[in-house]
Amino acid sequence: MSIQDHPEDYKQLRQAVALLESPSLTARISGLIGSPIESAVKALPASVSKKINGAVVAALHSSADAALWSLENSPKKQASNLLHKVYAATSGAVGGAFGFAALFVELPISTTIMMRSVADIARSEGFDLDDFATKQACIEVFAMGGNTQADDATETGYYITRSFTTQAMQQLSKELAAMAAKQGAGAAGRLSPGQVGKWLALLIEKVASRFGVTISSKFAAQAVPVIGAFTGATINALFTDFYQDMARGHFIVKRLEEKYGFEPIKDEYARITARLGAR
Repeated sequence: MSIQDHPEDYKQLRQAVALLESPSLTARISGLIGSPIESAVKALPASVSKKINGAVVAALHSSADAALWSLENSPKKQASNLLHKVYAATSGAVGGAFGFAALFVELPISTTIMMRSVADIARSEGFDLDDFATKQACIEVFAMGGNTQADDATETGYYITRSFTTQAMQQLSKELAAMAAKQGAGAAGRLSPGQVGKWLALLIEKVASRFGVTISSKFAAQAVPVIGAFTGATINALFTDFYQDMARGHFIVKRLEEKYGFEPIKDEYARITARLGAR
């Protein structure tokens, strides 16, 4: 079965490619403030950057459980994108109004709102919120905002970003599989709460290295003297809109992979991307 024989599914894959290969979040922030954001990020004190990284890890940990717990598990239910943007803009306005220090208080709130919106989109694409794989996929969305300094400059594509988290989890997956095997055949394929916690902790650590890049851009932008509550709200709405786009594209692709297979969708994704790049 080929996706090219199903026009509606093929149209959705093209939509996903357009979303996932759109301009980066850093580029969008630069467009918002009217100048490149990279220099402002580099100007952040090392102590602030370290604090941001710790805050990002903590925010992802707390938001993953809170976001999915707060949603009814009703696959195919329409997502409330606008409502989540309003919530995010409100938290951003508060952070902007009370200055730079308040941003660390606002971060876990805005991250939970964005994570909830991502999970809402996963649900609308038919994914089960009680499935551990869905929770993992929701966290993976936050790796799609920016590259780390260790990345190759060409490694910006969607599937390369996905491989970043996949490769990081392979060793742990082998370890957990071995542990499950020792527990007996009936336990194979099941993870204990401790194993789940270990898995998620490693995944969040890897994702945080990328999500932290975009959060640093957000902090740098809101540290600019002309930035106030209004722009804080605008930046948060921009962030939420971006990760909603990434989530929609991500879960469309994953849904189509389940239907047609991983490799066929990956190959067709590459062909569509190449055609878009040739224009």
